[in-house]
Amino acid sequence: MDLKSTPLANEFFEHVMVSPATVVAFLEGPAAAADGSVYFSDIINNRIMKFDPQTQSRAVWRMPSGRANGLLFDAQERLLACEGNEFSPNDGNRRITRTDMATGQVEVLTDRFEGKRYNSPNDVAARSNGQIFFTDPCYDERSRMELDHDSVYRIDTDGSVHRILTQPTIQRPNGIALSPDERTLYLVDSCPIIGGNRKIWAFNLSESGEPSQPRVVFDFAPGRGGDGMAVDQQGNLYVAAGISRQRGPHETTDVPPGIWIIQPDGKLKGRLPIPEDTITNVTFGGEDLRTLYVTAGKTLYSARTTIPGWVVHRRMR
Repeated sequence: MDLKSTPLANEFFEHVMVSPATVVAFLEGPAAAADGSVYFSDIINNRIMKFDPQTQSRAVWRMPSGRANGLLFDAQERLLACEGNEFSPNDGNRRITRTDMATGQVEVLTDRFEGKRYNSPNDVAARSNGQIFFTDPCYDERSRMELDHDSVYRIDTDGSVHRILTQPTIQRPNGIALSPDERTLYLVDSCPIIGGNRKIWAFNLSESGEPSQPRVVFDFAPGRGGDGMAVDQQGNLYVAAGISRQRGPHETTDVPPGIWIIQPDGKLKGRLPIPEDTITNVTFGGEDLRTLYVTAGKTLYSARTTIPGWVVHRRMR
């Protein structure tokens, strides 16, 4: 498949273009609240920013952030944060936190597994029943790892933590998302070594939160694979992937940067071009859940979609 010639995703967007919402530094993990505010991580500057689409203004919401990466609102609209360990050797908190947006109270959900600190929590998904799923790869200095694996975990409502995916089933877990019926777990497996996985996996997800029946939805190899992703109400995946300038021998420029629209059956529907490296993550927001927010490099972009997004705190009932 020649991904460079992939058609633009006209049917998914009102206009096949994106506009900068705000410019900061190295951005990640956008999450849109029900009131329209967009929270996103500025990892290099160790802070979480807040963008107000009505006033087009931005402000520091939390600093330091513990090197926060992926963000997500849970079913009760509390903000989940993957506090990682990238771009700094010693001020990453390496934990998952939950913030009550009404009171500002921060709760540490987990900071260790079997007595060892996490590598660098990266991205998070939440079920309406209260279960939380997060990825814990190490993309930075691997000598600082206390765990000898890159894994996916589930936090149950009783606070217990369970490792549910690890090597050799997957290599380097990154973005994570759920289908609108919450019965499928999607996982980006992006391993930056020569021959490493650049796959989007799907797993059946049981009521108890156990994944099974792994299947490859899409494979970006040998180009830069996916990072974060979002899902619309029809179940299509919106994957932040690709790069315009090769960063090493482990990847090619065969995958142009953009948001790649992929059906659950793996059919590629098109691409929304993003004019900046490196695209990291994506989410739906806006009053009608038809505004797509994309973090890429130093810029938060927005685009209007034809299909509303699915997010657990505003899910269709």
